[in-house]
Amino acid sequence: MVGGLIDRAIEVNVNPKVIVSPHAGYIYSGEIAASAYKPLLKRANVITRVVMLGPPHRQPVRRFCLPLANTFSTPLGEVPIDAVTIEQLSHFPGVVIDDAPHAQEHCLETQLPFLQHILERFSIVPILVGAASPSEVEALVSKLWGGEETLILISSDLSHYLDYAQAQALDEETRRAIELLRPDRLGDEQACGRHVLRGLLKRAGALDLRATTLDLRNSGDTGGSRNRDRVVGYGAWSFEYAASARLCDRDRRQLGEVARLAITLGLKNRRMAKVDASTFSRPLQAMRACFVTLTLDGNLRGCIGSVTPNEPLVTDVAANAYKAAFQDPRFPRLTQEEISRLELSVSILSHPRPMDVGNEADAVKALHPDVDGIILQGQEDQVHLRRGLFLPQVWRQLPDPGQFLTSLKLKAGLSPTEWPVSAQLWRYRTETFH
Repeated sequence: MVGGLIDRAIEVNVNPKVIVSPHAGYIYSGEIAASAYKPLLKRANVITRVVMLGPPHRQPVRRFCLPLANTFSTPLGEVPIDAVTIEQLSHFPGVVIDDAPHAQEHCLETQLPFLQHILERFSIVPILVGAASPSEVEALVSKLWGGEETLILISSDLSHYLDYAQAQALDEETRRAIELLRPDRLGDEQACGRHVLRGLLKRAGALDLRATTLDLRNSGDTGGSRNRDRVVGYGAWSFEYAASARLCDRDRRQLGEVARLAITLGLKNRRMAKVDASTFSRPLQAMRACFVTLTLDGNLRGCIGSVTPNEPLVTDVAANAYKAAFQDPRFPRLTQEEISRLELSVSILSHPRPMDVGNEADAVKALHPDVDGIILQGQEDQVHLRRGLFLPQVWRQLPDPGQFLTSLKLKAGLSPTEWPVSAQLWRYRTETFH
């Protein structure tokens, strides 16, 4: 059954460091779980340790509980526990070593047959997480993060025992919170693994991870339409490093086609076209910020974008393509004659991360040429707040960090010779394609 579920799951081009998977009976949540595990097939011979975190259902756990046992057992065989790591964690604040809360607990054991089916040889670090704070969870996960050999696995179901429409609405809010890396938007009724998820999202923001929803349904979808008065929500997510994340070629082509169609229809109808994001792939439905850049004969012809995500990626691309063509204040509206010669690129932004710099010299030293996109914010005077943004592509014209930062100040409307009052810097990365 597990093999069939994985075979039938839609393949998404992600390279997860972290996955989130549901833990109900397989007839209800197995299809959703399989979508979280299928991307691991490409790394089956690399992952040798799985850090598993989930909520207790049978016995209360104050913060963290690890087992004393040496193995977990399933019908597919025994899975060794990483005893060295367990011993190291025994001294971690809030950790208790106790088999009792694990004995009848299903949230971690339901994941094991999927791991056994995919991975070649691996050990596990099974952790039940009670009402630990996001900072406590982040600290524990940071200690266990490891390298390519380590997969972080979060086990969680979503909404519980609402009617079908209510569950869909609440689970959609959870999807947005996860893709936006916003732990503050995860309420107590949104996921049984909320304490783990909040800590994960805090960690994901610090490390510049990109979250992609792989599946989102509930037991009313998988268990039959007759059982829709009290359903449970299920979701599957992948978290990968934004710096190396890449859409598949098909999704890239579709975004380019959407951008060009938005410009063509905008010229014809003089208004922004509507996009039904639900008809596109899951990665294109994800909440992402993007910029669309237009060039004509090698010269900039328009560039508009969003700094933070506020809508699905495919919708944002269409909107920014229209704005770049017809609403960039630096250029006149695009004409029909220009469209045939237009070159277009899309840059998907990671979540901006604040840079801890005290002055301009520190800022110049902290920049990473060719890879950093930078946002600068500062006060021109006691009243006016200014902000400017450069995409990483700007490094081609301004390769010197000092010159780069000076030009960014000018773009923001700030003095090029002074470091602005209350200056703040953020860095981000982009996935850019033509």
